[in-house]
Amino acid sequence: MITILRDTAREIFKTLKILSRNKMGLFGFVMILVIVFLSFIGPLIWPPELSANVADINQGPSQKHWLGTDFQGQDNLLKIVNGGKDIVTVAFLTGIVATFIAICVGSFSAFVGGRFDSVMMEIVNVWLTIPRFPLLAVLATVVKLNDNVTFALLLGLLDWPGLSRQVRSQVLSLKKRDYVEAATMLNLGAPNIIFREILPNMFSFIAIAMIFTMTHAIYQQTGLVFLGIVPYSGTNWGVMISAAERRAALFAPQAAASILAPIGAIVLFQLALVSFARSLDEVFNPRLRTSV
Repeated sequence: MITILRDTAREIFKTLKILSRNKMGLFGFVMILVIVFLSFIGPLIWPPELSANVADINQGPSQKHWLGTDFQGQDNLLKIVNGGKDIVTVAFLTGIVATFIAICVGSFSAFVGGRFDSVMMEIVNVWLTIPRFPLLAVLATVVKLNDNVTFALLLGLLDWPGLSRQVRSQVLSLKKRDYVEAATMLNLGAPNIIFREILPNMFSFIAIAMIFTMTHAIYQQTGLVFLGIVPYSGTNWGVMISAAERRAALFAPQAAASILAPIGAIVLFQLALVSFARSLDEVFNPRLRTSV
């Protein structure tokens, strides 16, 4: 047990040292940790305001309210802290679901080949021609999206086709490597070869693709919430944008902070994800890890 903990600590230290080489990657990693901490732990420390503050309605940034206040006089920073949990949860779950489906479809399609590959790629091509956001908007009115898990599953089921084609291309390239051909000759089985021999060499590509799937999920979730198609209560960032827009924040300069604050939070989260993705290739590169 002690040996496992020591090895784990050593690998974590190596990863942080590699991340430190890429300043933008390190910035993204730190910001993701900060946003996740504030989204899940922050509400326990800074609970949301439950009543309106008439004296502070639509105030700009100040020493008392760093990000200003909204049309109810509630602090925008507190609403940002208490509204990030849904966005972060749906983004991560969507990335995991979509990436898992894409890996299974793309890798098995490329590895098996033949008629199976042709049929699967035709299905993917047809799926890619469907406009996803309008379809998602229609499905959101039919399916009850009362929780983040259901919402993320729906997003994940719609976001995998493009990534599956990319995974297929990668597997077709790795399929010709000597170690894969040797495993095939030994008849180790398709699942074993794919998940033990091929996919470990695609970790950086898969991780980066998952992050970009997460950024797309953030746009989709925020858009649906903003349009009022997906009902959300509380202080979700999309709800904040929608409420500010309905209260004519776009036409009132003094209320600009109430719509800029949630937009800034979404931009910062996406910037953190994209910045972190820049350093993942170095993190998963075995030659770089052994050189640390």
